[in-house]
Amino acid sequence: MSEPLRIGILGAARISGASLIGPARATGHRVVAVAARDRARAEAYAAEHGVERVAGSYTELIADPEVEVVYNPLANGLHGPWNLAALAAGKHVLSEKPSASNAEEAAEVREAAAKAGTVFMEAFHYLFHPVTRRLHEVLASGEIGELRHVEAMVAIQAPADTDPRWSLPLAGGAVMDLGCYSLHALRMLAPWAGGAPRLVSARGGQRAGAPGVDEWLDADLAFPGGATGSARCHMAYDRLEMSCRIIGSRGEVLAPNFVLPHRDDRLVVRTEDSERTERLGSRSSYTYQLEAFADRVRGGAPLPLDADDAVTTMTLIDSAYRSAGFEPRPRVS
Repeated sequence: MSEPLRIGILGAARISGASLIGPARATGHRVVAVAARDRARAEAYAAEHGVERVAGSYTELIADPEVEVVYNPLANGLHGPWNLAALAAGKHVLSEKPSASNAEEAAEVREAAAKAGTVFMEAFHYLFHPVTRRLHEVLASGEIGELRHVEAMVAIQAPADTDPRWSLPLAGGAVMDLGCYSLHALRMLAPWAGGAPRLVSARGGQRAGAPGVDEWLDADLAFPGGATGSARCHMAYDRLEMSCRIIGSRGEVLAPNFVLPHRDDRLVVRTEDSERTERLGSRSSYTYQLEAFADRVRGGAPLPLDADDAVTTMTLIDSAYRSAGFEPRPRVS
């Protein structure tokens, strides 16, 4: 193995245990530092997860010469500002999605990444798992015929009312947290659909008590080759659902949980005369993602995601918001 990455984490977010610390342990990379707004919380987090040390602030962590990769799982509205700060310090950045609050800020992050010459990637981890790779392979093989329609639905039960995902100033909303996966999954089908999809229409519902924040949003898209798509999300659903169904002229393929495939690694392929279920492994998509990111940093291996991709996704998110009667998320002031 090449030299381990030396990673610093911004914030003591619960997600980091599964999204970064576990994968780093599994793949031999080092988590050298963590910073939080409350130092005591950071110290407890470091002790619980075996992080090597605590930095006194986000700024101190970014300035640490031993930290070469900054992982940013902060609230959505803090992605853009701290991505910009980390890139300005010459760090590689793995940012939770989305990369910024809106397309304008995402473009600034792209410019900063180009200036830094470091690796920047939005953490759409699902793309690295064999479930998604196989989903694309089945479509590419022609087994289900030509692409006709795709449906992606990403939904969870409601977080607490105090959760930052319901905060407009922190760039909250169902599309920011969940719908970005649905829209991204449709965008990734462009090679088999004659090109990138365009938004046709969108409709959504506002969270009670949270003006301007979407509880759910459904977007209809169209591909140049004639196929259609539905990208849906709901952040107060009756259950967890994270499915992607691709319908072709001769059959269909379904991933019951493409976002968290370690929970359900099935891929179901149905054609006119057969049906089969493939099992593609419960190894975490986050682990595959960290391996790919490290290969890029250490060896220059290509990645399917970069700052350009992040801007394209954010532009589509902004368009969906406007079409559904919402405003794009504001930058943190």
